[in-house]
Amino acid sequence: MAGSTTAPRGGRKGGDRKSKSARAGVLFSVPRFHRYIKKSTPKSRVTMAAAVYTAAVIEYLTAEVLELSGNAAKDHKKQRINARHIFLAVSIDEELKKLLNGVTIPQGGVLPHINQFLFKTKGSGETTTASPSKQDSSRSNVASAPRTPSALATKSVSAPAKFHTSSSTSKKAAAASSGNAASSA
Repeated sequence: MAGSTTAPRGGRKGGDRKSKSARAGVLFSVPRFHRYIKKSTPKSRVTMAAAVYTAAVIEYLTAEVLELSGNAAKDHKKQRINARHIFLAVSIDEELKKLLNGVTIPQGGVLPHINQFLFKTKGSGETTTASPSKQDSSRSNVASAPRTPSALATKSVSAPAKFHTSSSTSKKAAAASSGNAASSA
């Protein structure tokens, strides 16, 4: 009987085969990115280095999003990352927010925001506003004093009306006020 040989028959002498992804040191498939880049740019030559670079960039971005999403899941005392955690991670990080500006994440929800008017508390004759601990400067540039909705505002009898339904009523009001001024003089 012939003895078993440790070297493979014919062909390679250099040891085990390594994939292009393993040689590049990335987890994502380099040949798949190479194929996608070649499809997207017809009649142009694409090197394997371009595919390695693209795979490395996508791997880095994925790791960054997963890390921030994992932190968000941990903050909510959850074991699994869901779409809400990804949305919160992307919206918190400035660079990711800029990169994914027009992207909608399904089932992601909206950013938590409480209107300043709802912080208003009634005290002894005065109204005090409790400011939240962190104010988002990118929200709006409205003045710090919240506006009172018209339904909640108390109407004063002596206050003149600001809005009129027709121009004839505003002319009558102007004539009446000028007539009162002339008669008092």
